[in-house]
Amino acid sequence: MGKNSRYGVILDAGSSGTRLHIYKWKDPAKERHEADADELKSLPEIKTRKEWTKKIRPGVSTFGQKPSEVGPEHLNGLVEHALKNIPKDKVKDTPVFLMATAGMRLLPTDQQEALRSEICSYFQENTDFSLPDCDLHVQVIPGETEGLYGWLASNYLLGGFDHPEKHKHGKGHHTYGFLDMGGASAQIAFAPNSTEAEKHANDLKLVRLRTLDGEPQEHKVFTATWLGFGVNQARESYVKQLVDAHDADAKEIPDACMPKGLRTDLKGQPVKQKDSKDLVLVGTGQFDECLLNTYPLLGKDVPCEDEPCLLNGQHVPAIDFDVNHFIGVSEYWHTTHGVFGTKDDKAYDFATYQKKVKDFCSQDWSSIASQFSSRSKKKDAKFAEEACFKASWLINVLHDGIGIPRIGLEHTSNPVHNSTKSALESAKDKGYLDPFKPVDTIDGIEVSWTLGKMLLYAAGQVPPKHSAEEALPVGFGSNEPGVPADFQYAGSTWRPLGNSSHDDDWGDKAEDLIDKAKSKSGSGLLFFVLVLLAAFYFFRRKDRRHRLYSFLRRSRRSASPRKANHRGLSTITHKLFGGGSRPASYERVMEEGEADQFELGDVDSSDDTDESESAGSSSSRHGRRSGLTTPKLNVERFADAMIPSGSSAAALDRSGLVVRTESRERLVPPNLQMLNAGRRSRAGSPTRMKSPLMSPLPED
Repeated sequence: MGKNSRYGVILDAGSSGTRLHIYKWKDPAKERHEADADELKSLPEIKTRKEWTKKIRPGVSTFGQKPSEVGPEHLNGLVEHALKNIPKDKVKDTPVFLMATAGMRLLPTDQQEALRSEICSYFQENTDFSLPDCDLHVQVIPGETEGLYGWLASNYLLGGFDHPEKHKHGKGHHTYGFLDMGGASAQIAFAPNSTEAEKHANDLKLVRLRTLDGEPQEHKVFTATWLGFGVNQARESYVKQLVDAHDADAKEIPDACMPKGLRTDLKGQPVKQKDSKDLVLVGTGQFDECLLNTYPLLGKDVPCEDEPCLLNGQHVPAIDFDVNHFIGVSEYWHTTHGVFGTKDDKAYDFATYQKKVKDFCSQDWSSIASQFSSRSKKKDAKFAEEACFKASWLINVLHDGIGIPRIGLEHTSNPVHNSTKSALESAKDKGYLDPFKPVDTIDGIEVSWTLGKMLLYAAGQVPPKHSAEEALPVGFGSNEPGVPADFQYAGSTWRPLGNSSHDDDWGDKAEDLIDKAKSKSGSGLLFFVLVLLAAFYFFRRKDRRHRLYSFLRRSRRSASPRKANHRGLSTITHKLFGGGSRPASYERVMEEGEADQFELGDVDSSDDTDESESAGSSSSRHGRRSGLTTPKLNVERFADAMIPSGSSAAALDRSGLVVRTESRERLVPPNLQMLNAGRRSRAGSPTRMKSPLMSPLPED
């Protein structure tokens, strides 16, 4: 199934674990052939499934001092999962990438290089995945690159690239900002308004994609990262700050960022004994105090060398929140929806959220813990232990760090949105016109920066409209015309998948139906889809379609005379089964040449033998796949070319032959029919098409 599909594998090697992602997209050349005018202006359609992801812990960075173990102890299970979900005949054409983020960035350079070398060798020696360049496929990517990939993924899923006219936020702006926070770092990426983009042109990245029509699509994006500003690293900094501020002889330190009564060690592990010999943190549940204590971690007092700045003295162009609407992923989603909200919450409201956090953190820990007493909710209990600090950190980063307006308390001006009313109402309903919205999925697909990387790769496979020498490459780099020196290529070029045919689409269409069925609910729809899949599976072979087509024709001829709607039914069955000849085809040939110059070419039949298939040329095989036949020129064999009378009954034994026989009779002049009346000739049987003057129609 899916013979016209391409696959890609990417491993997100984060600080807490490694997550495998598998993506699939239709071969760009095939998709371009079938696309309409609107779709030609779009990027390749990338698909994934929930079962195509798998995460294991701990992270790759934990193998820094034992790199030889990273393959068999860490990557092996992920590779096996990928091979279970990718067709065997697609593996060699499937690229594999491992992109390490903040966890690996914290390792010494020599450990990073040792791990990268071991990872690349493991893939090359133990898999058949495509990995032509280790430096390109196994990387420790900068935070700015991670943010850029996330920006690409978000805008791709939201439709800001393919349908900019439906996402106009005012001032000619149609893309969304991206915020990401993990365990060790945080990222921001957005396209500044035109004024700021011109003012800070040297700070922007030029991102180049390619739509299905082969045209380049360019965007100018600012991206920045803050290493150490992820929730886990921020918590470590916060605890160190508490310890440094208290007496060295103290055995217990009050912690306003934990629920009242919760006791943990400095690493966050619960401590039950009150007489513990180690230093213990004791929660007080004072959330307002927690906000004050975490604020200094933003580094707002760090000198700003290039105005304006946000966190830790980092330069960021001014953000126009009238047109820059941000979505937040990872911890922005988990911290707002883990214990304080539900997936049904459409937008982030600061006043509502802060009240929920205060109410939760002021509870006694014993009452909170009772809600997670069962073994199945042990993971939720861990989230509850950390929730108050994470919520405090998120609020500070969002509002005092980045400057997101406090919806519910602060008001922004109302921009004039140049958009259709329906699109605007839909965006408002989803919260995408608010200054900030935390998300986990968009239209059922997880928002992950890995999708952005794979989008670049798939776009790089689209054949350019112009020659390869003139076409600009897909990728990103400094905001300069052409191809800057630091340009990072997508890592892909277009090449054909090999021989393919219309029949290859049956598998792709069946998979598309499965995907649609999974996105809908209702047993009736599911049953209908299963019936369609069964029909697709049974009739995927052309001989079965021919037999059904022949049966329908015999039934129609043995019934009442043809009705007026016969032509419409014939057209439908021809398009469905592909093997029947149409008289109109031969009538067109008669208009182009004399009837006595032509003899029928070969006819596609379900009775083909293995011998005839092996003897046929490549062009004849091509004709069998497409189900089309063409006449061939022959001036000398009309003496043997007549049709014996009474042969129509026998012709019914072969699919579609009645139509072909009638057409043949019209091509033979009447005088030749009379001269050869009663004779039988083998020339009357269909022959394999070998005409050098007429070639089959090209495949899609």
